[in-house]
Amino acid sequence: MTDTDWDAVAATFDDEPDHGLRDPLVREAWAARLLAWLPDRPADVLDLGCGTGSLSLLASEQGHRVTGVDASGAMVEHARSKLAGRAAVFLVGDAGAPPVGEERFDVVLVRHVLWTLPDPARVLRHWRGLLRTGGRLVLVEGVWGTVSPVGIPADTLTALLAPLVADVRVERLSGDARLWGREVEDERYAVLAQP
Repeated sequence: MTDTDWDAVAATFDDEPDHGLRDPLVREAWAARLLAWLPDRPADVLDLGCGTGSLSLLASEQGHRVTGVDASGAMVEHARSKLAGRAAVFLVGDAGAPPVGEERFDVVLVRHVLWTLPDPARVLRHWRGLLRTGGRLVLVEGVWGTVSPVGIPADTLTALLAPLVADVRVERLSGDARLWGREVEDERYAVLAQP
């Protein structure tokens, strides 16, 4: 869990290469990953813990309809501004229990959020329930730091997903420096899961 004041960091959040995706090479690397992970037809994507909307913007540019949820009102305001005029809606709320009612999605997209939430097993069950038939979870997570590492290891996440989905695939992301704007040595990965 993290006790970061996300409203306070919202103004500078996009300064990190993999947050704001301002560097064309980093942006292109994330766009290519999303192109591979998201459906090849226009789909409804729920971006949980959307932050300032950088992945939401890439998904929207690829023709998807995006609903973003973040606990930080300041982050949501940045996302709304970034995606003004696009097929996107942003809500302030808990990523673990997003305020989307009975709405269902083709993709639940989550980056660097699950590790911060209490009871990941319960949260994953809830997220699975937000999927339409044929939908998928796209979970980008990792373990950051070496002295006091935080995060969720890939094997832990896949074990939590095993009873919930029929197909789970892990893509290792640590070796692709273009995604992070630099070389990284910690564990970074994406899990693609379908019920």
